[in-house]
Amino acid sequence: MQTEFIIVTPQFEKHIALIQLNRPKELNALNLQLMGEVRDALKMLDNDDHVRAIIITGNEKAFAAGADIKQMAGKTAIDMLNIDQFSTWDQIKKTKKPLIAAVSGFALGGGCELMMHCDIIVASETARIGQPEIKIGVMPGAGGTQRLTRAVGKALAMEMVLTGKFITAEEALRAGLINKVVPVEFYLKEAVQYAQQLAALSPVAVKLAKEAVLNAFNSSLDEGLHFERKNFYLCFASEDQKEGMNAFIEKRTAQFSGK
Repeated sequence: MQTEFIIVTPQFEKHIALIQLNRPKELNALNLQLMGEVRDALKMLDNDDHVRAIIITGNEKAFAAGADIKQMAGKTAIDMLNIDQFSTWDQIKKTKKPLIAAVSGFALGGGCELMMHCDIIVASETARIGQPEIKIGVMPGAGGTQRLTRAVGKALAMEMVLTGKFITAEEALRAGLINKVVPVEFYLKEAVQYAQQLAALSPVAVKLAKEAVLNAFNSSLDEGLHFERKNFYLCFASEDQKEGMNAFIEKRTAQFSGK
């Protein structure tokens, strides 16, 4: 696919695709075109049977330092309603394959929100994470108030959203926002290791498990348990389930086909 603000490598490694945000002079600020390219790339990779895990990254200085303020500064409420920029985000959250964020430097505003759309987050020691929209007279709009609160709890979410405070990678790890912190030279390598683990598993089971975990945020316990059970039963319609269980019984490594 032709892109201007991202670099897409469908076969970055076996069964692993890489999307790199690529507006380095703007610290990967998320303008409408970049987000549209991310949406389209994810849709393409989600439909590619050769891809089993997707990594989203930026560069060492910035994962993404927020939205492109220049695109929004002069807009009215009706302008924003008509632009409907969040429909792009709605499509991104529908990605079925596992998403891994490899974060270094700034992950602020929309950058933090894009990071939180991912299923596993690896951060370098230099990562600085925040929702500083309040400092320019607005608030998070792509899920920052909701996903952040669910991840870290009310107290820290309120502090970050209401004051614009940044937190370090270590603070984010302790708060349960991210999965792992590594030296800056290893953050992408660590994300690849996570992706390799996922790519070696049954794509069918991984998709169904991801769907069930995400559903926990939108349902009661009883509803979530019912949803989980349905997806568990669906696993038994796959060839991967037969291969996985037979491989376990036969004490060999399973070879999953994604069928």
